[in-house]
This record gives sequence, C-alpha cells and structure tokens, in this order.
Amino acid sequence: MHSVSIIGAGPAGLMAAEVIATSGIRVDVYDAMPSVGRKFLMAGKGGLNLTHSEPLAPFLAQYGARRAQVEPWLAAFGPEALRAWAHTLGVETFIGSSGRVFPKDMKAAPLLRTWLHRLRATGVAFHMRHRWQGWNDDGALQFHTPQGVININADVTLLALGGGSWARLGSDGAWTALLATRGINIAPLRPANCGFDCAWSEHLRTRYAGHPVKSVVASFTDDLGTTHRQPGECIITENGIEGGVIYGLSAPLRDTIAKHNGATLYLDLAPGRDLPRLTRDLSSSRGKRSLSNHLQNKAGIAGVKAGLLREAASATDLADPARLAKLIKTLPLKLTAPRPLDEAISSAGGVAFDALNEHLMLCALPGVFCAGEMLDWEAPTGGYLLTACFASGRVAGAGVVEWLRAAR
Repeated sequence: MHSVSIIGAGPAGLMAAEVIATSGIRVDVYDAMPSVGRKFLMAGKGGLNLTHSEPLAPFLAQYGARRAQVEPWLAAFGPEALRAWAHTLGVETFIGSSGRVFPKDMKAAPLLRTWLHRLRATGVAFHMRHRWQGWNDDGALQFHTPQGVININADVTLLALGGGSWARLGSDGAWTALLATRGINIAPLRPANCGFDCAWSEHLRTRYAGHPVKSVVASFTDDLGTTHRQPGECIITENGIEGGVIYGLSAPLRDTIAKHNGATLYLDLAPGRDLPRLTRDLSSSRGKRSLSNHLQNKAGIAGVKAGLLREAASATDLADPARLAKLIKTLPLKLTAPRPLDEAISSAGGVAFDALNEHLMLCALPGVFCAGEMLDWEAPTGGYLLTACFASGRVAGAGVVEWLRAAR
C-alpha cells in the first residue's frame, strides 16, 4: 500500500489527509506541537469565523494579487462547499449580520474534535512532537522527537507547515531554510493581518493604550490611486494601532511602508455624520461648555476618540469648527512600521507559485506537495484566510491521489 506523510496538522494538512485517506491511501500526519490544530483553536477563541456568505466575485477580490492562483482552489472547494462539509461533521452554521459565517456554537473545538475522530476512523495516524528537519542523505524525512532523531520513508510528502506568525503555536517559518537549500523559490515571509507602529505622545500612550476605538472607517490610498476603506473597530496599543479595520488594510499599508518608509492612514471618527452637518453642529455656540463637552455633545467625540483628535489637532484646528470637522472626518495617523512577524495573525510570502504545478506539487521535488499558509498568498483574517487554507488542502490532497494513481 502507498503511504503519504503529511507534515503540519492545521486545517490545510488535515483537509489533505481527509482527501487522501478516503481514497484508500495510508496517511501519517506529523506535527511539532503536542496537539493538533493549535492555531486553528486560537483563531476560534473569539468565535470561529469559518467563511463568508458574499457573492464569489467580491470574495475572490479579497485575495488581491494572488486572486488568479487562489481562484481554482475555491472553484473546487468554495465557501458553500466548506459549509456543507462542516454540516457533514454535525456542525450547523449561520450567517451573521456582517455576512460572516460561524458555527452555531461559535467554537472551533467541537468541529476539530469530531473531525479528528472521523480522520482516525479512516486510518489517519497522528504523530505529535515530531519536528521536521528536512531530508537525510538517503532521501528519508528526518524528525526530531522526544525519543531522538528518526527517519521516515514515504511515497509522497505533503507539507502544510503554516507561515511564520505565532511561533508558539507551531508556525515558526523554520521550513523556509529547509526548502531554500533544495533550490525552491521562497518569497520572504512578512507580517499580514498585523498592527502598526505609530509614534504616540506619552500622554496618549499611557492613558489610552488598550482602549478600543469603536465605529470608525479607516481609509488609505495606495500608489496606484486606489482608495481602500474598512469600517469597524481598532485598538490603541502602546506601540501604535491594531484591530479589525487595521488588519483589513494591512497588506497595502505594509507594502507602502516598505517602499516609502511610512504611510498615512485616515480615520473617520464620526462615520454617521457627513462633513457639512458636522461643521454646522460644531459651529453652534458653545456657551459656557468646555471644548470637550462641546465635542461630545455635537459630534459624539469623547474618550479615546477625543484623545486621538487632540493628538493630531493644532490650536488653530481646535479653534476653527470647519478645520475641526474635517479633522474628525479624516484624522491622519502616521504609521512607521508593521509590528514584528511573530505578532501578526498570519503571514505573506512563502513558496512561490512558479515553484509549483497546478496540483501544488513542487516542480523541483516530484512527489512533494505544499498547501496552506506556507504558500505565497495572503487574505484578511477570519473566513477568507481559513477558506483558502481548507481549499488548498483539498487541491493538494487530490493532487497526491492523482500522482499515486499515475505511478501505479
């Protein structure tokens, strides 16, 4: 019987294991961590955003420059197929008000437990605390284990090693050196879905670090003149800013900072009020009210929003209702650098697509396939990222099955 070694027990590796094992092929899954799916479980802590319900065209647009590469994966296993697959595990899903899709219990652990039970029932064997060290001189896979170094021979190897973020959960990017020594083209790993540094004043840092900034719209215009807009919330940190609206814009912001040593992001602190109305409201007489009370009463600006406004405003801005209104609608934030890779939710970069065939097999290493976040693509956190990870595992798994059938 043929045997397949899958290295990496995240969503992509597990999905590949399911496809291969249900084809009657022996599958062994290896992972450096003590347990399976650690990053997947962490992603589900705030409510597992499994996928999205929007039409396919805007869904595909979330993959930016890698849309053409990701689109065939989603044609084979897209958002609806992912929901149907979850239902086969007894996991019912629902569409939230934002169009995001969640399990009804909002948790990742029940889905993972049921999935692992089904995988084991199909014969998939799991080997934990096995850290891959590449290949030995005879071409066998080499692992460091609690029992020492072991060598494993397999007919096919599928790598699903994750990116370079959250090293404590297993995605440390150490595999890049192992593949680079084999001549595989690897794009440098970079932070994605990340926060950014911003040179706050000591006052703002000490008073507002950790405070959420709710109901804002962030916008940014890239070098091509495309304006990116993201509504939602963000959080002030000691070093800068992070959160949903920032993660959604992190790719163009990161790339602009790399090119120009900085980028300016604009926050609309009062998205429910247009500029003429806001100007009129702020132009009304303050009477004996303080400016702080006037801002709260007429513009809904208080707390951390007021702190951000004062951080950017000059005395002239604060005294002029028109200038103040414009600043509230387009508050500039100077971002100086993305936060380090290990702090990011995910990573960009990885195995270049020109190193792979359409089945995600390495052209230079026949019989070695890759899937998941270790490939050179990125997407916004949550459903977009997870859907493509699952789908790439399906594609790579099907590629393994086809490769082994052709080898008979």
